This record gives sequence, structure tokens and C-alpha cells, in this order.
Amino acid sequence: MSGRRRKSKVGIALAGGGPLGAIYEIGALVALEEALKGVKLTECDVYVGVSSGAFVAAGLANGISPREMHAMLILDRSHSDPFDPDLLLRPAFGEFARRLMRMPELMQAAAFAYFGTTPARGLFESFARLTRGLPNGLFDNNAIASYLSRLFSQPGRTDDFRKLRRQLFVVATELDSGKSAPFGSPGLDHVPISEAVKASAALPGLYPPARIDGRDYVDGAMKKTLHASVALKAGAKLLLCINPLVPYDADLAARSGAKPVHIADRGLVTVLSQTFRALIQSRMQVGMERYSKEFPDADVVLFEPAQDDAVMFFANMFSYADRRRLAEHAYRHTLAELRRRAGELEPVLARHRVGLDRAVLEGATPMPAKAGQAGGLWASVQPLGETLSELEKALSREKPGRSQGGNRNAAKAAPSDA
Repeated sequence: MSGRRRKSKVGIALAGGGPLGAIYEIGALVALEEALKGVKLTECDVYVGVSSGAFVAAGLANGISPREMHAMLILDRSHSDPFDPDLLLRPAFGEFARRLMRMPELMQAAAFAYFGTTPARGLFESFARLTRGLPNGLFDNNAIASYLSRLFSQPGRTDDFRKLRRQLFVVATELDSGKSAPFGSPGLDHVPISEAVKASAALPGLYPPARIDGRDYVDGAMKKTLHASVALKAGAKLLLCINPLVPYDADLAARSGAKPVHIADRGLVTVLSQTFRALIQSRMQVGMERYSKEFPDADVVLFEPAQDDAVMFFANMFSYADRRRLAEHAYRHTLAELRRRAGELEPVLARHRVGLDRAVLEGATPMPAKAGQAGGLWASVQPLGETLSELEKALSREKPGRSQGGNRNAAKAAPSDA
């Protein structure tokens, strides 16, 4: 750890939110890396990742900086191993084939139940068993695991939890029991990190459950959003959390000058996204109250998008321009939040020998890409200076319910995970 040794452990907990959530988290992490003094985000003591947040947390634990991850995720062709979003949408042909092979047997059983000598059953009751032939997921998540396995096999990195210099926990949900499974903990640390991330990000309906050691696992967010308690139980006294999943408040956005929007007009996917985000938000509010009681000596600091953040809610992850804009937007918003909450956060951070770099917050430090760095994050900021300046002013305005601090602070309005 750079600087003098801290007395307390610092952790990072990252929620899910799909590919866009991961890009938002990376932009926010770049801001935190630049604005926080006394802590290096690739050298924290404990990391917890859920779903797409597991992808980012595993990268940090392997020493991959937020800037480097940004270069990979926005498809910088100059990067040695760019992440192709098409990996996320490869059809699960293996799953389709397995289910298709079961259909003759299921059809025969259904026909026998309906036409057989036993007391007749209704048509729908007899043929309901055909639903067992439906695939468990539309897309193949093996490609994601293969990419991560290759990424973590490079020199200085590892795909083995036990060989990491810092603690990493990747949380999934065991399908047959409904219990959380923190990969990286004793008994689950033999599983490759890439396979654990695959399990944690196996969103039901989109990806088949990940089978590991004869057990099936799905998205870790099915149980909790951040699983911050995993890091707190591991001894983290300062926990930096990022949750990109907040419901979009169209009314608030309209009052801020945005064009009025009806979520229902955007189709089923948008409606489901809004519903899921609202459930997540409610669950997190309950979690914050519990953490303040269970871990009174720990400080949990949460960063989220604003609820009228249309850039985050409506971005298209398959658009290069949208991905880059979202990462830069998350960066600017996080710096604006740090600046707005500086008076509240400085005493919290100081308890753990971490400070805020006022020069960065006030914009005195230039933010171009480092010399020779592939895919510098802010290479295109100069042409967008005027627009981003106006955006930053808008984001700096006080948002209802946005102030929050650690568990020992009075400001607890913003939620944590349940």
C-alpha cells in the first residue's frame, strides 16, 4: 500500500447492473483513484463483486487499474486484449441442443398423460411438462469465462483466489437452496475466479445457471445488491461502494429540464429494468440500517448515479460513443459528488488515513491520458469541454435524498445493500 501503513482495512464493494453498470463503475473508480489520497484502488485489503461488479472487482484484485479496464471495455483497438460486447450475446447453442434432445421424451410423456388409460387430465396440465424443454438461458456465458481466464493468466495475474495478495469475494446465488455463495471464502476458494464471475453474472433467463462441482449458481444480486456484509465481516472498516442500479425518476428529470418520458412507452425491457431497479433500491435502504447496527465501527460510503440520470438509464452498451460517454459521465458525476459531499466525507475518510485531493476536485489538475497509455480515458475531453462543463454544473446541484456518509455519520439517507 502506498504511503504509511493504515490502521484499518479498506474495502471495495461493487454491485451489478449489466455491462453498462460495469462501465459506470469503472468511470466512477477512475474518479475515486484520482481524488482519494492515501489509498490505491488496486491495493485495497478486500474486494467484493456481484454480477457485472464481480468482473470489475476481480480486475482490481488482479492489479488491473480502472484506467486499464476502461481501455478494454470501450473497445480500444490499441489495447492488447479488448473486450468485445458481442461476447455477451453469443447464442447458447449447447443449452438449446440439450433441451431439444429432451423434447421427444417429454412429448411422449405428455401425450400418454392426456390420451392414456389413466384418468384424463386437462390439455394444459398434461402438456405443461413441455416447459422443461425450454432453454435455461438464451446466451452462452462460457465466452465470458474464457475471456477472463485468458486475461487473468497473463504475467502478474492469477485466476486462483488463493494466490491473490488481497481478499476477493465473488458472490453468486446457489439455485437449489437459494443461499448466497461467496466464492473466495474457505471451501469455495478452489473455484477459478473466471468461473466464479460467470456464476455471479448468470442472470436467469439470459444466461444458463453455471454448474460448479455439481451445484448450479445464478446471479448474486438475486439475494442482495452489494453483499457489503461480506467485506465488513472480513474486517473492512472503510468500505467504498458503487451501485449503478437506481430507478429512473422521470418526474425529477422533467423538473430539471429533460424531455418528459413515459417508461412504459420504451417497451418491456425498459419496464423490467425500472422494476428491478426499484426493488434493488428498497432492499438497499433496509440494508443500511442493519449495517449501522451490526458494524458500528465501520464506515460505508456509497456512490450512485442521480435518479434523473438519463445517460445511465438509456445508454446503449453496443454503441462505442455511448460507452465512452457513460464512463466519462460517471467520472464527472463522481467528482461532483465528492466535491459536494467533501465536508461530510473528509472526517469519515480521515479516520482511516484517507483524504480528498482538493486540487483534483476543483479541477486544478489536468486530466489528459498519461503519456504512452493506450486508450487514455479522457483523450476526447478537450472537444467536449464546454458541454461537459454544463453537465457538471447540472450534476453538482443538490439532489433530494443524495447525501450520505458512513455508518457513524448522521447523514444516512442514501441506501446500502440488503
